[in-house]
Amino acid sequence: MVFSKSHLALLLSSPGALALFPHCSNGPLKNEVICDSSAAPLARAKSLVALYTLAEKIDATGNTSPGVPRLGIPPYEWWNEGLHGLAGPFANFSQEGEYSYSTSFPQPITMGAAFDDDLIKAVATVISTEARAFNNANRSGLDLWTPNINPFKDPRWGRGQETPGEDPFHLSSYVHALIQGLQGDSSDPYKRVVATCKHYAGYDMENWNGNFRYQFDAQISQQDLVEYYLPSFQSCARDSNVGAFMCSYNSVNGVPTCADPYLLQTILREHWGWTNEEQWVTSDCDAVQNVFLPHEWSSTREQAVADSLIAGTDLDCGSYMSLHLPGAIAQGLVNESVLDQALVRQYSSLVRLGWFDAPEDQPYRQLDFSDVATNASQQLAYRAAAEGIVLLKNDGLLPLALDSSLSLGLFGEWANASSELLGNYYGVPTYLHSPLWAAEQLNVTVNYARGMGSSTDPSTNFNWPALWPAAAASDVIVFISGITNDVEAEEKDRVSLSWTGPQMDMIGQLAGLGKPMVVVQMGGGQLDSSPIANNPNISALLWGGYPGQDGGAAIIDVITGKVAPAGRLPVTQYPSSYVQEVAMTDMALRPSSRSPGRTYKWYNGSAVYEFGSGLHYTNFSASVTTQLQASYAISDLLQTCKQSNETYLDRCTFTASPLQVNITNTGTTTSDYVTLAYLAGTFGPAPYPKKSLVAYQRLFAIAGGATDTAALKLTLGSLARVDETGNKVIYPGDYSLLIDNQPLTSINFTLTGEEVTVDEWPQPDGNRTKKGVTGFEGYFVPGYGSEQVALQ
Repeated sequence: MVFSKSHLALLLSSPGALALFPHCSNGPLKNEVICDSSAAPLARAKSLVALYTLAEKIDATGNTSPGVPRLGIPPYEWWNEGLHGLAGPFANFSQEGEYSYSTSFPQPITMGAAFDDDLIKAVATVISTEARAFNNANRSGLDLWTPNINPFKDPRWGRGQETPGEDPFHLSSYVHALIQGLQGDSSDPYKRVVATCKHYAGYDMENWNGNFRYQFDAQISQQDLVEYYLPSFQSCARDSNVGAFMCSYNSVNGVPTCADPYLLQTILREHWGWTNEEQWVTSDCDAVQNVFLPHEWSSTREQAVADSLIAGTDLDCGSYMSLHLPGAIAQGLVNESVLDQALVRQYSSLVRLGWFDAPEDQPYRQLDFSDVATNASQQLAYRAAAEGIVLLKNDGLLPLALDSSLSLGLFGEWANASSELLGNYYGVPTYLHSPLWAAEQLNVTVNYARGMGSSTDPSTNFNWPALWPAAAASDVIVFISGITNDVEAEEKDRVSLSWTGPQMDMIGQLAGLGKPMVVVQMGGGQLDSSPIANNPNISALLWGGYPGQDGGAAIIDVITGKVAPAGRLPVTQYPSSYVQEVAMTDMALRPSSRSPGRTYKWYNGSAVYEFGSGLHYTNFSASVTTQLQASYAISDLLQTCKQSNETYLDRCTFTASPLQVNITNTGTTTSDYVTLAYLAGTFGPAPYPKKSLVAYQRLFAIAGGATDTAALKLTLGSLARVDETGNKVIYPGDYSLLIDNQPLTSINFTLTGEEVTVDEWPQPDGNRTKKGVTGFEGYFVPGYGSEQVALQ
């Protein structure tokens, strides 16, 4: 979903009349069921759709719905963004005064590094509150096309910054907390907003070596699909009751996702039980058009919109459905009843949001600008940034001792960052506090020189000379650099994992001065920082991602010890040679003759920094206090599960109560600690993953010498592996529970008996290879490095 800066500026300066409400107290609908707040949402939505003419129904299929003036239905914009705060393209910010800003949190990749689900729910609650306030002022809609919950498996992906990281369990837990904050509790009479899980599915490439997302056909095995690409979406649909899904630009195994009944009906609605009347699917913007060209799936434009609508795409982000549905219906390619079903889903959603109900009966309709950018939300934005910063190297320099005699040198293109702090999909932040701003609040002398241009600028002429006298005058050097949206963004994948030559040159020259030096690596996708890690003249290395409006303050506070770091890398940092070893187009996870494998589970090389890496200003020990049996019979586990009346076997608990893990701070500095629990062992189909994350919990402010306890919930799903057809199976074998990456402690147990399937995966039919369009054979070809192993 791309919009230009000029388009965004035009939208932001336009009058704020995007979220008018129907008038049920008077007007044409007053006595219709749609205005009866005591009626069920489904009945209300059906009553409204029944009043529409065919032309009015077709007009309502696009994201910018014109409304139906004769019935008092105002226009409605379905496309709104809230990735890490209210954002464009349709949120209308004033130039000044009220509604001229909102709270801008760190990007999800940075918040993911916090491994704090309570934080994520709190952030999402603020976003939904502020969206409601803007909506009440006719400045935003009620549907947020967030979160991006595709796993970040390849570090070159330009949109990986929008995700919480690479691990499917982590993403599933994160998104469950996020949806709770965005939509509210399921028992609430009204939803706060509607969240939209995107991009479903197999989407993690923009434009790499001429391979475009709009025509890419991702070849994914059933095993990888279930094990890696779909768990976060299952969490959205089955476990979190999200209000909307977005199908993606790409195809999966030959079929464009927006026209794929296997993904949209068989899996999403049938297997995961996502069947509430108010749950709907939108296309990514213009993805319905892509079903025709360049995917060449449907033979005509009319067939493309019919195929998409029948498959289960209820809303077209764009105008393609409204243009070609009249012809599709006239040709008998799709029945009007299918169109009715799509509209009923949409309007049922608006009913659950209170769109048709009296404002005095709804607490969310009372929110206004006084509920935006509150002191509490500003503090939460700072907390989210501080919790997500990761300490990767420290020889003892940090935390940096400060006194008035210290001269601090602050250098690099991120040192005085402004909008760079936000990443992409951002609105107007309350303020932007750069590292330089934060350093200038300290009682020290600050010497600042940018030194670098952008991460794509090879020039040494303009900014470099000013750096050297500033560095010479400094006692301690802090260099803050990395990557920005210049090289990683929507429609922009990277081709290198290296710091640039100029960046490494400057880092090396500064380190050669022999002064205490800290490097802070910024950006969403990881860079190979091995030259920094291996340089004895560089004392410390941190990663900050995109830390949001108060990110500079969080970075400086971690460096100076006001905050003790406890974040963990949510992705693997690979060596720069990784780009030579595997193509972005290769969707397989396991190592093979053409790939060293992907993610911490399967990569068979030596990572620069592993997923879950993160140091502290103190040390910790761990002990598992829950008594696990040496052996468990699989049949006994299943019998206990069936007695619990849990609908889905994989959600049944493994132990009667959460696993208790004592974490002791054996040092003197008070610090948070993220407890990561992995399972490893030789069970299920070979090859075996190195380990798999199955639980985590962040503990807070553990004082030196003190102990806190993490309560980790393990399920039968934690024990399961996925077979080649996608079934989740519990296998007999030897299991090891590992606490932390090193690990700090471990505990072993065995499962005995016959293997048991806890989730039988539905299989696709064979019609996944049709090409409907003639005359374009060999025209829309993939780019260099596009070779994939076609699935049989």
